[in-house]
Amino acid sequence: MKSIFSYTLLGLMSLLLLNSCVNKEKNNSSELQEDEFHSRDGGEKTENESDSDWKLVWSDEFDGIRIDTNNWNYQVVEAGRFNDEWQRYTDSDENAFIEDGNLIIKAIHESGVHGMDQYTSARLHTANKQAWKYGKIVARIKLPKGKGMWPAFWMLGANINENGGDTPWPQSGEIDILEFYGSKDNTVVEANIHYADQTDSHKMMGAVPYTLKKGEFPDDFHVFELEWDDSKISWSVDGEQYANVDITSEELTEFHKEFFILLNVAVGGRHAGRPDESTRFPQHMYVDWVRVYQKN
Repeated sequence: MKSIFSYTLLGLMSLLLLNSCVNKEKNNSSELQEDEFHSRDGGEKTENESDSDWKLVWSDEFDGIRIDTNNWNYQVVEAGRFNDEWQRYTDSDENAFIEDGNLIIKAIHESGVHGMDQYTSARLHTANKQAWKYGKIVARIKLPKGKGMWPAFWMLGANINENGGDTPWPQSGEIDILEFYGSKDNTVVEANIHYADQTDSHKMMGAVPYTLKKGEFPDDFHVFELEWDDSKISWSVDGEQYANVDITSEELTEFHKEFFILLNVAVGGRHAGRPDESTRFPQHMYVDWVRVYQKN
């Protein structure tokens, strides 16, 4: 009897050890799948997974076949109007279009000459269609590359006179969620705000850089996020916060009104450097999605 009991106990212990190993393997597999999901999604939660404090109020997933003009305007602008930039912004399908679930803004070099009005690109915005006061504004973007390239994901005050309002820049306010300068460093993006001080002169927070820890921004998609409430604005890349500014000062009243979103790719400009023979064209900015959340 003692021998039979020993064999039975040994068999039971072996069975328990086997079940433990199988369960551990399943748990590791589940954790790997979750890690892979967040890696593919760029670290940003989906609507169903988002923090219960936030509600998705608007998004464009770019799943259609054409740009949704209920959301976006094409801003047609001659070369040189902004910042001595060399491109002209068009409403052509060659410069902005939907492909494989992405909005693509394409900068084209039209000649063998580098100079003013030798490039076309696109500048899209949601003015007079979609605007928000406070919230979390997020986009998943893959950036272009090369000297003179200047892509941006940013916001302007909805009252700006450039788009039918009655207030000039910088009194309207500007929030730069993402600026990237191809002439500087392919591993760095910058955050900033622009406004008018108490003497009505242009003032800014000053560009705050974020340096990518591995690779370069044009190599892959990254999630760029702005969180904005009545007391502060903060910036994150792939879920990592790197900049914030207090907006409770009396000279920062611009940032307590509605803003609209812009996406564009500039070429050249006095802040961005100039393209040259080393810059390959066409260049592309890929936008997987844009989402806006507000507090419940």
